[in-house]
Amino acid sequence: MEQKSNIKALIIIVNAGFSNEAIKIARESGATGATILNARGESLRHEVFMGISVDSEKEIILCLVEEIVADKIMSTIQEKAGLKTPAHGICYTMGVEKIIGINSFSSQAN
Repeated sequence: MEQKSNIKALIIIVNAGFSNEAIKIARESGATGATILNARGESLRHEVFMGISVDSEKEIILCLVEEIVADKIMSTIQEKAGLKTPAHGICYTMGVEKIIGINSFSSQAN
């Protein structure tokens, strides 16, 4: 018997130093935890300063949340930490088929 999961992997990418703001938004919207990764961005607007490539520092926040919570988080991120803010945040979701090791979703996912 196969069940469709309503759990989503939510990925939020913000400029370095803004992960706490994004985590606060996620928690206030219903997320119970997250993982933060440091990263560097690369785009068409590549900058070079004195012969050294300057890449923008980013932070990636990963959350597993129910679909309705993901929608709420994404809407708030767009409003408070989106592209038109200093956080320059973007976010997207990906479907989750199976989860192990997390009790809060075990009855809903395969």
